Amino acid sequence: MALPVKLDHCVIHVADWETSNAFYRDVMGATVVARPAGFAYRFGDTQLNVHGPGVDATPVARLPVQPGNSDLCFEWNEPIADAVAHLQRHKVTIELGPVERYGAKGQGTSVYFRDPYGSLMEFISYAAT
Repeated sequence: MALPVKLDHCVIHVADWETSNAFYRDVMGATVVARPAGFAYRFGDTQLNVHGPGVDATPVARLPVQPGNSDLCFEWNEPIADAVAHLQRHKVTIELGPVERYGAKGQGTSVYFRDPYGSLMEFISYAAT
């Protein structure tokens, strides 16, 4: 029996708000949400909470996330060639791909790249190529 659970948010760490906000807004398509300390990045009803300058991750985080220490996959709802073109327009280096991968919906095609702090990002597309 499935439990009534859905991912609400996860946490990344950045070193500079201006650079990070531009990347997650322009490259990743996030809505940048101002918080009392720092920002969060919202993708529909899923959110990336962000630790960075001025944000205290304690006492909850036993080992706070470090810049470049995340590995996140986002679904790209169009053919992967469109994701490649999007990344190229934003001058983002593709580290691997397109390659076949398995994600939450089964087999898809992925491209891998990094955010400005080194965290691994992935776009996966389940659309026919």
